Amino acid sequence: MIGAIKKFERVIIFSLVIMMCLVLLLATIELGWIIIKDILTPPVFLLEINELFEIFGLFMLVLIGIELLETIIKTYTHQNVNHAKIVMGVALIAIARKVIILDVEKYSGLSLTGIAAIILALSLGYYLIQLKPGTKKPVENE
Repeated sequence: MIGAIKKFERVIIFSLVIMMCLVLLLATIELGWIIIKDILTPPVFLLEINELFEIFGLFMLVLIGIELLETIIKTYTHQNVNHAKIVMGVALIAIARKVIILDVEKYSGLSLTGIAAIILALSLGYYLIQLKPGTKKPVENE
C-alpha cells in the first residue's frame, strides 16, 4: 500500500515538474514577445516607465517560477532537504518581486509598513532556520 502511494506521489511530482517547465517556457516566450513589441513600437528602442514595470514584473515572475521548479525538484527528490529554508527563500523572492514592481504612490504608509514587516519577518526567519542547533553561526551553504 505504501509503495503504491509513493509511486502515485512520484507520478504527481513528475507531472508538476513537466507542467511547471511548460509554464516557464510559455512565460519566457511571452516575456520575449513583450520586449520585442515594446522595443519596436514608436518611439523605437525607448521604453516607457509602465512598459519597464511590466517587463521587470514578468522577469521576476519567471525567476520565481524557476525557484518554484527548483523547490519542487529539491524538496521531493532529496531526503535531507530543509523544506522550511526552501519555502522561506521562495517567499523572499516573491516579496522582492512585489517590492521591485511596487508603485509607492498607490499605497498608504500603513501598507508599506506592512510590506516592510513581512520582509523583516521572512529575513529573520530565513536566518534563524540557517542557524546550526546550539550555536549562533549559520549553517554553511549546502
